[in-house]
Amino acid sequence: MKRSSTSTVRKPLRYSSRKLIRNIILSLAVLTILPPIFFHFRLRRFHQMQLRKCRWLSDPPLVCAHGGDSSKASPNTMASYLSALQSRVDCVEIDASRSSDGVLFALHDRDLQRISGNASSKVGYMSSNEIRELSASHRSTEKFNDESILTIQDALMLTSNSVQQIILDVKVGPPFYEKELAKDIISIVGYIVMREPSTGARTNLLRMIGAEVVGVYHPLIDEKLMRVLHRRNKKVYAWTVDDEESMQKVLFDHVDAIVTSNPTFLQRLMQDIRTQCLEEGYS
Repeated sequence: MKRSSTSTVRKPLRYSSRKLIRNIILSLAVLTILPPIFFHFRLRRFHQMQLRKCRWLSDPPLVCAHGGDSSKASPNTMASYLSALQSRVDCVEIDASRSSDGVLFALHDRDLQRISGNASSKVGYMSSNEIRELSASHRSTEKFNDESILTIQDALMLTSNSVQQIILDVKVGPPFYEKELAKDIISIVGYIVMREPSTGARTNLLRMIGAEVVGVYHPLIDEKLMRVLHRRNKKVYAWTVDDEESMQKVLFDHVDAIVTSNPTFLQRLMQDIRTQCLEEGYS
């Protein structure tokens, strides 16, 4: 007896025309919506980056020459201050050290060591006459080559009428340390513009009672620190910022002043960024 064999023929799966049209419409809708969404987020990201890069234009930081323009002359000399003033800097930072007989000079120990050729020289152990004799050997009739040492009073008289602000970086050292130092400073300038903290710790910065300006070593600066200090109405001065990458960073962090040994380079960088921002339509 033979078994009859049966086979099942499956019909091919077919979409109805209505379903097919619906899927096509959905696909087209997705393809239509995605580019604008993508473009929106790209544009939003661009505006965020542009704002970070360009917002300082509405309130530019002060360009502060650290010891004058040290890229063109030795720091804390007549030539370096004159070079900085020629570049039309906004402010000048002057190192202040006291001689053994109590005279305040615009001088740092390392500057004295370079001038004297003695790596162990300290301003506090030399008399004002000894410093003046050393200075005389570096004097020049050409003012932009004149590397003579100035007293604080002479440095202030040279710079004060040409800048918005002067920062005195007071060096405390042996043998007198702080003894009557504040009195000596105030007797010359009448007030202290800025006092540099010994540490970048945020708690110490905020405990500077009555301070309106806080000098911060530039690697310690970030957006959070800026928010904290600006919320407490403190102006933030970044020091000492000498390379392009660091200059850009503190600019974009919106500090209030940038202390640099190369103010001419900083001014040129700021002008380049300003031009880029305007070309990109920032206003």
